[in-house]
Amino acid sequence: MSPGNVGMSPLPQIRQRFACAWHGVKAAYRAEQSFRIQLTVASVVSLAGLIVGLSQTEWLFIVTAVGMVLSLELLNTMIEKTLDLLHPMQHERVKFIKDVSAAAVLISSLAAAIVGLIIFVCHIQ
Repeated sequence: MSPGNVGMSPLPQIRQRFACAWHGVKAAYRAEQSFRIQLTVASVVSLAGLIVGLSQTEWLFIVTAVGMVLSLELLNTMIEKTLDLLHPMQHERVKFIKDVSAAAVLISSLAAAIVGLIIFVCHIQ
């Protein structure tokens, strides 16, 4: 617990943490085109899911896939911004770390696309 939170009841602490996290989502949305694109895709997929009437199990897979992609994109952004701050000059190791971080987003995006295809193809036929 941080010194500023001493004596605070748990509910205001939870609200404050949620507010900080939500601020991070908004900051990423404003600053990162990839995050905006992925949120747009997630919105389209969600709307399509409502239209075709996905089952609870299908929603479970869709929400997990979308959450995985968005979370990894936020982690990728965090890694890139931290490395830019700590090592603003190009460096071979920094490039490697950034590339591997981006690869994690790519792999999760491909996996999410496959999950989406498997689920939605059944509803379109």
